[in-house]
Amino acid sequence: MMFQPKLSVITIVYNNVRDIERTMLSVLNQKYPDIEYIIIDGESTDGTVQVVEKYRHQLSSFISEPDGGIYDAMNKGLALATGDYVLFMNSGDEIYAQDTVSRVFDSAPDADIYYGETEMFDQEWKSIGQRRHKAPNTFTWKSFQQGMSVSHQAIYIRRDLTDPFDSRYHLSADIDWIIKAAKKAVIIVNTNMYVAKYLVGGMSKAKHMQSLKERFNIFTRHYGLVPNILNHAVIALKLAFYYLKHGRTND
Repeated sequence: MMFQPKLSVITIVYNNVRDIERTMLSVLNQKYPDIEYIIIDGESTDGTVQVVEKYRHQLSSFISEPDGGIYDAMNKGLALATGDYVLFMNSGDEIYAQDTVSRVFDSAPDADIYYGETEMFDQEWKSIGQRRHKAPNTFTWKSFQQGMSVSHQAIYIRRDLTDPFDSRYHLSADIDWIIKAAKKAVIIVNTNMYVAKYLVGGMSKAKHMQSLKERFNIFTRHYGLVPNILNHAVIALKLAFYYLKHGRTND
């Protein structure tokens, strides 16, 4: 029997009429038969809501109301999810191809976490290649010690392993969320394929220093202060080498 669990895909959006339809179609056009699609909008005023309403009959849930930020919105979506697994595909990003979800679950049965690689795109939706932090061959909760090697768009987590996002963090709570889930996971499967397309930018880029401070605090809490300092020294050296070689520092 084929392994076909229910997948909850959650998209959060606020005033992104330019990209929301592209993201939605990447989910709605999946060939996989059991997807619950949830969209959480922060009461957009730019026409985003009208775009979403065009596909309302294909959505499991749609909320448009003010929220307390990115992770408050993501927590609303998580609270509505009923799937066996959950995937966050926020506005501007895409599931990689129409058969991606099917191929993820075909890669192995009954894993706690599935993950894959992410392709980066610029604001004109032109590919700029693979993330600087490549997905590791083997992923554990310790894998983020030298950078976020798996993006939240590229990780499918069994829903009963997830906690709400920590409201103390405004830009990097997804890192903390993934680490917590990975600590509970027993079977983590590398799909060995591209599973997501990521639009470069967002709040973590606009407020880069705040994001870095949050990441440092998260890594210290999970890995310890001294190991975190040493790991950041390694990260700095790798980043400098990458910048000299490629002239860009996209995650």
